[in-house]
Amino acid sequence: MYTLPKIERFNQNVLQKYHIYNSVFITLPFDSIDNTGVLLPLFAEVCDAGFKKNWSPKQIVDFFAEKYLDNAAEEEKIDLMFRFIQYVERQIVLFDAIEDAAFPVVNNLEGRGSLRDIKEKSEAKDKHEELISFLESFSVRTVLTAHPTQFYPGSVLGIITDLTEAIRQNNLLQIKQLLAQLGKTPFIKKEKPTPFDEAVSLIWYLENVFYQTIGEMMLYMQKNIFDGNTIENSIINLGFWPGGDRDGNPFVTPEITDKVAKRLRTSILKCYYFDIRVLKRKLTFNKVDKIIANIEYKLYRSVFYSQGELFISLDELNNELNIVKQIIINDHQSLYLDEINMLLQKINEFGFHFAALDIRQNSRIHNAVFDDITAFLKREKEVYFPEDFETLSEEGKMDFISKLHFDLSNHFFENEITRSTLDTIKLMRKIQEENGERGCNRYIISNNESALNVIETFAMFRLLDWENPTVDIVPLFESVDDLHHAHEIMEQLYKNTIYRKHIKHRKDKQTVMLGFSDGTKDGGYLMANWSIFKAKEMITEVSRKYGIKVIFFDGRGGPPARGGGKTHKFYASLGSTIENQEIQVTVQGQTISSNFGTLDSCRYNLENLLSAGVANAVFNKDENNLSASDKAIIDELAAIGYQKYLDFKSHEKFIPYLEEMSTLKYYSKTNIGSRPSKRNASEQLNFADLRAIPFVSAWSQMKQNVPGFFGVGTALKQFETNNQWEKVQNLYDNSLFFRTLLENTAMSLAKSYFPLTAYMKNDPSFGEFWQIIYDEFSETKRLLLKIAGHKELMENYPDGKASIAMREQIVLPLLTIQQYASSQINEIKKHKKGDEKLLSAYEKLVTRSLFGNTNASRNSA
Repeated sequence: MYTLPKIERFNQNVLQKYHIYNSVFITLPFDSIDNTGVLLPLFAEVCDAGFKKNWSPKQIVDFFAEKYLDNAAEEEKIDLMFRFIQYVERQIVLFDAIEDAAFPVVNNLEGRGSLRDIKEKSEAKDKHEELISFLESFSVRTVLTAHPTQFYPGSVLGIITDLTEAIRQNNLLQIKQLLAQLGKTPFIKKEKPTPFDEAVSLIWYLENVFYQTIGEMMLYMQKNIFDGNTIENSIINLGFWPGGDRDGNPFVTPEITDKVAKRLRTSILKCYYFDIRVLKRKLTFNKVDKIIANIEYKLYRSVFYSQGELFISLDELNNELNIVKQIIINDHQSLYLDEINMLLQKINEFGFHFAALDIRQNSRIHNAVFDDITAFLKREKEVYFPEDFETLSEEGKMDFISKLHFDLSNHFFENEITRSTLDTIKLMRKIQEENGERGCNRYIISNNESALNVIETFAMFRLLDWENPTVDIVPLFESVDDLHHAHEIMEQLYKNTIYRKHIKHRKDKQTVMLGFSDGTKDGGYLMANWSIFKAKEMITEVSRKYGIKVIFFDGRGGPPARGGGKTHKFYASLGSTIENQEIQVTVQGQTISSNFGTLDSCRYNLENLLSAGVANAVFNKDENNLSASDKAIIDELAAIGYQKYLDFKSHEKFIPYLEEMSTLKYYSKTNIGSRPSKRNASEQLNFADLRAIPFVSAWSQMKQNVPGFFGVGTALKQFETNNQWEKVQNLYDNSLFFRTLLENTAMSLAKSYFPLTAYMKNDPSFGEFWQIIYDEFSETKRLLLKIAGHKELMENYPDGKASIAMREQIVLPLLTIQQYASSQINEIKKHKKGDEKLLSAYEKLVTRSLFGNTNASRNSA
């Protein structure tokens, strides 16, 4: 049977269905929606036509009001704009649900990058044994974070799930009911969620998506790759940050961490209980029925009648099920063996912890805490401190601190942050006792600038009577400067005798985290990505020198500017000079719901990540290694782009532009995350304290996407001007890494729309600055099309291009409203006179329009 091209499948199953169901939405019998449904398409047409005529958002809104609203008063216009926003938000939900429903039709779940593809390739290339050997030690870890990059409340996510299923079944009656429910369901969160609220929201995905998907994947590998043998290695595992990520979030306390750890354990036990109930209906045979009934009873008590105590241990659960398995094989012709094997593989993956709860804190906090501890120890005179400690070299301080012996467990500190930090470390030990070691065994140090940062953290564990902590201390390198020196810092650590002993205790493995988001914010797109690549190479080299297996953990966001984009292609492109023991990556916000929100999309994307690791290490080993001349070219490109970005950042209008012309200051008013949008509470915007998410989001809201492309065009142009274009062209044609880098930039450009802000070029303060951005955009677009040999951006991803285009079309009225309100606010403030009530209404318009604009970008990864 002939299969339609992917773009045709997308057009039939997504675009056409959207137009049909949107027309149903328009006819719903609600006064406000009905009226809005009639006027919104007209407004959208005026927006589209107006921008083509180079009109400003104000001209567009004024023209629409004059033509269709009989010159309504400003208050009436504002009221209608709020209703437009509410309507568009729901159109985006509808589009999300339709895309989710069509996912298995548009994407070939058994095609390239699937487990089936891995199996067949290994057989065709006679690499079956090599594949098994690789998978016995390789793993993929997706780490769910609460970083606020999506604005849907839980109730709306529930509607998306139900709507997706109704659309799959073509159940028009249920679709109409759900669209009606959607029309009446508020999108606004009146209060910020607590870190525990965030954890509960993400645990839904663990219970309803990851649990089943990972179980099925493990069973497939057991049967088809491991020849029926049990897989001992935890190939696909989960990490979890809500409730453990303290960096800049004062609301994450030890009490919250403990509560989240308990919730994770209860959730996984509940999943096992429901699986056992299903098995009980099937395993009605002699000998096994009583064993299963006993397991069910003990799990039931542990979940529903427990104040934290367990009535079954992990070992007992495993042993009892293995006894059942053996009886089934020996006496009952292996009936329902697959179901037992799948449950055993789930238990191996999830234990009693479900997802590993990571703890993260900023090195600046640790410095202050350790100063407090040092002062305490000196004051108590219970520990010898060298008189000249403060003047010692870094190695000298590290050597002394790593050997410190004292038990601080029962000592009281007045400083709340010191107490909280030490209590958290003590709590990690308690969580390990209750949930197993994997429940909480990583401590991540963000903004890690030195080896001393790591040793101070390590010393805190030992000072709490935990001499050999079963914890990985993970430095996070984020800034360009820190990335450049990361390998030197790691070598300093490896040379420290006590710390090297700790690594040996951790099976000679050291995890290093690298931050794409803050790297891009600090150094621009090319320099950040290239610095991370080089840091990985150099850390790999130095780790291999000391006999240490380094594991890289990538802090990625959804859009390319934050390390997103075609992530699986990135991992498939790394070559053998970068350690490939594990693929670890953060997923957050819309990336969770779009890439892992349904069973199909979760399976597809997990299999793609796993396939990328296999392709790089087994099928295409050494093929993707960059030559010395390749690296020299990227070095030069990154240096040129970096200088362009630094000049841009140091422009006198850079900070004022973000403050006055973007939505940056409104981000903290959205109540979507428990974490503040800045690391300090000062009114003054300090670029160093600004978080990467609001920074990238501010550019995205203006449809300028600066962090995803700025400097790329300038770098490529220099090669063109110097008659060296052939060098970059050959690199693009032959390097998957470089091609993926530029394809992700193309995605950033495809999601930019400069007619929206073209009115700014006439602004007396910011016109010249806007022009700098637009010129770089134009040059980058021209040269990306040239190097790819394309006429349009993302020409080689027609379905992705079509999805972006449709989402941008849906959201254009919101963008127009946002810019209209923003320009009105600036006018009022400029003249220092105007109605305070109107000013407040405009500010609410800007804040509300943030929601839909952000949610519409869910296809960014």
